[in-house]
Amino acid sequence: MLLEGKSVFGGIAIGRLSVYNKKEHQVKRSKVADAAAEIARFTTARETAKEQLAGLYEKAVKEVGEAGAMIFEVHQMMLDDLDYVESVTNMIGTQQVNAEFAVATTGDNFSSMFAAMDDDYMRERAADVKDISNRVISILLGAESGALSGEEPVILLADDLAPSETVQLDKSRVLSFVTRLGSTNSHTAILARTMNIPALIGIDFAEDVDGKLGIVDGYTGTLIVEPDETTLADYREKKAAEEEKKRLLQELKGKENITLDGKKINLYANIGGVADVAGALANDAGGIGLFRSEFLYLESNDYPTEEAQFAAYKTVAENMAGKKVIIRTLDIGADKQVDYFGMEKEENPAMGYRAIRICLDRTEIFKTQLRAIYRASYYGTISIMFPMIISVAEVKRIKEIIAEVKAELSKQGIPYKDCEIGIMIETPAAVMISDLLAKEVDFFSVGTNDLTQYTLAIDRQNPKLDAIYDSHHEAILRMLRLVVENGHKENCWVGICGELGADTSLTETFLQMGVDELSVAPSMILKVREAIRNSRAE
Repeated sequence: MLLEGKSVFGGIAIGRLSVYNKKEHQVKRSKVADAAAEIARFTTARETAKEQLAGLYEKAVKEVGEAGAMIFEVHQMMLDDLDYVESVTNMIGTQQVNAEFAVATTGDNFSSMFAAMDDDYMRERAADVKDISNRVISILLGAESGALSGEEPVILLADDLAPSETVQLDKSRVLSFVTRLGSTNSHTAILARTMNIPALIGIDFAEDVDGKLGIVDGYTGTLIVEPDETTLADYREKKAAEEEKKRLLQELKGKENITLDGKKINLYANIGGVADVAGALANDAGGIGLFRSEFLYLESNDYPTEEAQFAAYKTVAENMAGKKVIIRTLDIGADKQVDYFGMEKEENPAMGYRAIRICLDRTEIFKTQLRAIYRASYYGTISIMFPMIISVAEVKRIKEIIAEVKAELSKQGIPYKDCEIGIMIETPAAVMISDLLAKEVDFFSVGTNDLTQYTLAIDRQNPKLDAIYDSHHEAILRMLRLVVENGHKENCWVGICGELGADTSLTETFLQMGVDELSVAPSMILKVREAIRNSRAE
């Protein structure tokens, strides 16, 4: 049986299928003689649930980072929500019913209310209310939550997995995640990428597949149930070849990024948060070439505080132990929208109010981030780069704000180090004045995704244009050459942090252009190192 869905992380997994059934408790309504005692039972269970969530938060911080763990703080806050608590206690008091029934009814009512809302964020809270209600009911019933049985590693199948469930799983026994629901940005997908295991969503499997042999093909987005001997042998061969490639690449750890004719190049990792540092280090990254700081904003329900940002940047800087960490300042807008920023809907957001334009308009948000970055700089080697630059005037204004931030920190006696300053080259305007911009900054990092979109006048979010979205277009390559030449004239080093940096068919071309640094996904570092070591720079 071949089931098709969507891949959220590539790779091949072969093993027994295990359908993860959430323990849906059958809650019966019963009359209670002492409503006050029943309310006390609920209060105790609620406090226990909050303690459990606090423990899960600590566990998640270690496994997926602070931003990924934030959902457990949200769940704790939901358990303190006055409307939720009053609904349960009022039902127990006025109807003289058991706490389990009151919690289950309130959970269903609130979940339905959230699910009917227009706002995407509020609709997502429907599952959270269910999750916290089931937790409280489990405690009241003295029941265990669902878990994997047996010792054999399995391919885990589920409708969807709540964050609390994924964190509690024994990761050593999960070969792959397969869910009916979910998205490429779901907690399960993020966890799969962190664990470096294949994962699929949108797979409509039947319950009777439990215990059967399965194959997950994370490259094609397919699940094969009970494969025949030929298919099984074919996939075992593919998996063996995949493992051999990984093993051979592992031998490149500790080796230099040096061409056949002796040119060295810096090879760094792109990360979205603290959790990704482990992958960068495991793959022997020379540093962090792009820390997408916007994920701290995207994964938060409100503006992240200076302290929260400082903690994230400091952790990354310390973990990289002196290796360079390049933090890109807030880059939201276009396809990365954040509700609490309250931005108006735009006809063409890709060319609208975004990135540095927001920062230079809302300077308090910008200064908060810069203060956090400069404070963290004391604990490592941090560089800062700014996205969507189109003019020298923008860079000069950024420098003025940096000077204000540094003066404030000095006045308060807060230690910091000077940071290298760089800009993203991702607009044709920045390319054409790169000779002028190079006089103002220490480095350029080319964002090839947006540069391709703006140069070719192609919306990269529009699937109808995929066939003509050509990042190998001669116009893009000419622009790269011009940027490198102009940068080097002013002793400004030049890197590439867009997706094109990991395209090994162009590695030699980049080296011959004189590119100084490539920053790629952690999983691509060793593959790009291999390409560098097999290339010539002249």
